[in-house]
Amino acid sequence: MRYADGGGLTAERRAAREGIRLEAGRRSARGDRNTVIAKDLRVSERSVEQWRRNWREGGME
Repeated sequence: MRYADGGGLTAERRAAREGIRLEAGRRSARGDRNTVIAKDLRVSERSVEQWRRNWREGGME
């Protein structure tokens, strides 16, 4: 489910979350494995897999 208010996060936390997502994208593009990215960025492997799928379908934007 998506929340209109950004999941209840402040603008600062949303920006931090977006930074993590973009770093995962850079690392994904260079060929790092999902498990390594998830561990290093302290997110779930499932999040990294979902982001990767979204990037394949529609790009990094």
